[in-house]
Amino acid sequence: MIKINALGDACPLPVIKAKRALRENKEIVIAVDNEIATQNLKKMGAQLGFQVESKQESEKVYHVLIRSTSQANLPSSALQREDSRRSSEKDKAVLPYIVVVGSKAMGVGNDELGQTLLKAFIYSLTEQDVLPTHLLFYNEGAKLTTESSSVLEDLKTLKKANVEILTCGACLDYFDLMEKLAVGEVTNMFHILELMSKYHVVRP
Repeated sequence: MIKINALGDACPLPVIKAKRALRENKEIVIAVDNEIATQNLKKMGAQLGFQVESKQESEKVYHVLIRSTSQANLPSSALQREDSRRSSEKDKAVLPYIVVVGSKAMGVGNDELGQTLLKAFIYSLTEQDVLPTHLLFYNEGAKLTTESSSVLEDLKTLKKANVEILTCGACLDYFDLMEKLAVGEVTNMFHILELMSKYHVVRP
């Protein structure tokens, strides 16, 4: 049994850590520091067909045990083959999509929370089985592809995975950031419109 420390990790990192570990282990225990993370892990385990038990060790420490059931009790190599098969089928079923980001925050309301949510969203993209074909950034979203961006490393990871990252040139020019673009290429509104009309669009 493998033990995972996810204390202090923001959503969705505990779930991502658990999924990674379950690819090669039949039983894990993951430590988290809040009830929401516990519930997210329970839901993830149930969706994957695993048995899940949780125990509150102290005010801010929860242990979640996730183990394979008899239905999932296969050799790790077989589990990996099954995972690959499901991913292949999913690839065929999911339409190509793009992600468009027009703000430096996700949602409307508290800007600090919105920036945290958008950072988690971009990181979660790197863990998807089916990646978007393009990421488009415009207005204040253009700041996310520049040198000071808090999501720059995740965007570089996506670019290495052949996701095309495009930033509105007029927006970079408006914010005087043209020389500070750190990932992807500059584009224009005509091309942005072409892509948005061609693909399924996801907006965080």
